[in-house]
Amino acid sequence: MESSFYGSSRLVITFLLLHVFLLLLSPASVYCDDEENNLLQGINSFRQSSRAPALAKHDKAECVADQIANQLEHQSCASNTLPPTQSQLMSNYPNVLKKCKIDVNTTKDGMILPVCVPHRVSTLVLTNYTQSQNSKYLNDSRFTGAGIGKEDDWTVLVLTTSTPGGSFASGAHRYLPSSLFLMMLFMGLIC
Repeated sequence: MESSFYGSSRLVITFLLLHVFLLLLSPASVYCDDEENNLLQGINSFRQSSRAPALAKHDKAECVADQIANQLEHQSCASNTLPPTQSQLMSNYPNVLKKCKIDVNTTKDGMILPVCVPHRVSTLVLTNYTQSQNSKYLNDSRFTGAGIGKEDDWTVLVLTTSTPGGSFASGAHRYLPSSLFLMMLFMGLIC
């Protein structure tokens, strides 16, 4: 009985991933917004397989993702290159929050997951999120919103919550990032 459950579960996941890959390979994925929408749709299909609710597009999270992707733009993701350190990216974090008009206190429960894929091949980007340590965050039902940014080989996914500590809301700006946020920033850095 157990083997048939695991076999059917694998079949469902394989079917979902095949469906997502076909969506990502469609001609519409050459446009920037379509590429991001297809990635979000693929992530939501992955979440659906674990019964997590779909992530809604979140404009402020997208702003943060875009800004961080811009910072990573000239950072190579070759296997012999070390990823940027937290301090390298966080040195500009106050400016990211200011530009996106976000109160730092509303980001501590969020998650930032940057991945680097040469030539940003859509199917491989999705695989980097769903078949890695990042999958535990994608399957976490606490996350309710997402923003995606991309530059060159980098894709940055920012996950938000519906709680005050993860809403990425506007407010009085305090620009010292919490240590929890700093720790979470590079949990998904995969080259």
